[in-house]
Amino acid sequence: MDVRTMMRRTVEQWGDREAVLAGDRRLSYSEAWERGVRLANVMIEAGMRPGDRIAVLEDNCLESVDFFVATAVGNFVRVPLYARNSRESHAHMIGHTGSRMLVVAEHRLPEVAGLEQEIPTLEQILVRDSRYVGLLQAASPVDPQVAISPDDLYLIRHTAGTTGKSKGVPFSHRQFLDAERDWFYGFPPVELGDTALHAAAISHGSGYFFIPPWSVGGRNILLEGFDVPKVLDIMERERVAFMFLVPTMLGMLARHPSAAGRDWSALKCIGIAGSPSGEAALHHARSVFGDVIYQVYGQSEVFPVTMIGPRELFGEIPGSQPIRSAGRAFPFAELAILDVETHEPLAIGEEGEIAAKTDGQMSEFWNDPEATAAKIHEGWVLTGDIGKLDEHGYLYVIDRLADMIISGGFNIWPAELENVIASHPAIIEVAVVGVPDERWGETPIAVCVVAEGERVDEEEIIELCKERLGSYKKPSQVIVTTDPLPRSPVGKVLRRSLRAPYWKGRERAVAG
Repeated sequence: MDVRTMMRRTVEQWGDREAVLAGDRRLSYSEAWERGVRLANVMIEAGMRPGDRIAVLEDNCLESVDFFVATAVGNFVRVPLYARNSRESHAHMIGHTGSRMLVVAEHRLPEVAGLEQEIPTLEQILVRDSRYVGLLQAASPVDPQVAISPDDLYLIRHTAGTTGKSKGVPFSHRQFLDAERDWFYGFPPVELGDTALHAAAISHGSGYFFIPPWSVGGRNILLEGFDVPKVLDIMERERVAFMFLVPTMLGMLARHPSAAGRDWSALKCIGIAGSPSGEAALHHARSVFGDVIYQVYGQSEVFPVTMIGPRELFGEIPGSQPIRSAGRAFPFAELAILDVETHEPLAIGEEGEIAAKTDGQMSEFWNDPEATAAKIHEGWVLTGDIGKLDEHGYLYVIDRLADMIISGGFNIWPAELENVIASHPAIIEVAVVGVPDERWGETPIAVCVVAEGERVDEEEIIELCKERLGSYKKPSQVIVTTDPLPRSPVGKVLRRSLRAPYWKGRERAVAG
């Protein structure tokens, strides 16, 4: 099976049913499909061919569905860019994947304007401005019937790699649909007419919740931004059944004064992933929304690995602490704890690196055999997370092997910030670490070493990071000191020593 065949089948069976709602615009399956076909033909006329990578920079909107459909129709490879990234990051993702075209929302154009002159492979930028509707209307509505195989490349998502540079993770149609099937295996069934709400970006985790409703004649609602009262109103009014959220977003919704007491009877599943969840926050969310919370663990390279639904999450199991766990392995996943150095399997209860195998796991990093070799060991994907398993198979995520900071569900690599901050002429050395944050789970802080008598303004450093890397990667605090950073005998900066005081008294050195 490929994504296009699955999507087109629903159009043929349920063409008149409502497929998409964005703002005040609603499209039936037939209407959404025709727009996607027209856009695919625009791309073909522009010289795009099956297998070409096409990048997109957008927020959730009706036009996002055009692109989602068009790339499937034309057998193009989606390369979603992340709206909160910097221009430098956009350029890396486009250039790294050899994308020939960039589709961009008009209000996002200043972030990427001129990149076609800087990136050799980027031939053109298609801007969704006032001319976009006319462009679609002038294009052919006839399906080009491009040949397609389940093993053709479908998507390249980006994640942080071992050097701090974003790594491209390619997925074939088969791998993507396998991951979708396995993830939804443990959820309540998605049925005809069910509605999925995308309050998080479909370029990121929420994108996995788009195809399942479409495949059975359900409906997708896309929200451009995360406005808590608006999200709650739409959830209730539109009878939303499925949602994907990072724990931070779930907490914000549950804590809003208007959340409790509404009619949540249509809700079947709020899937959360991206960072661990706090026990108190989970109990509160349950008291508001009911037994609809499903927690999933995995990463772009290997997903999904474990899941825990509400019956187990809030249940009592002697010998286990389900609510403090990431759940148990999916039926279609293999899970192991390996020795960090030897990669030998460890016994129950021992702490080591979490490794997994899934049907939809990565085969390689895009054009990076060295990073691929470091990530995959004898078929196991090494997650870089430290954890342990108990006797019932519950996984407990304890720490991160590689110091990655996850803030509000987004990955922040300390080396990226350190490289930018070190460019400041007054900074001698710098270390960035993640510390607890009530809103975002954790947040980066920067410890900067300067010479005696040197003065550095905290806001200057924060603005420097914001300009170079994007607002979500900026440190929330800058500590300026003349004391040298702690180092190991071989001279490596001991980030854990800097983090330790902030995590004192906590069970885990990660937060949600």
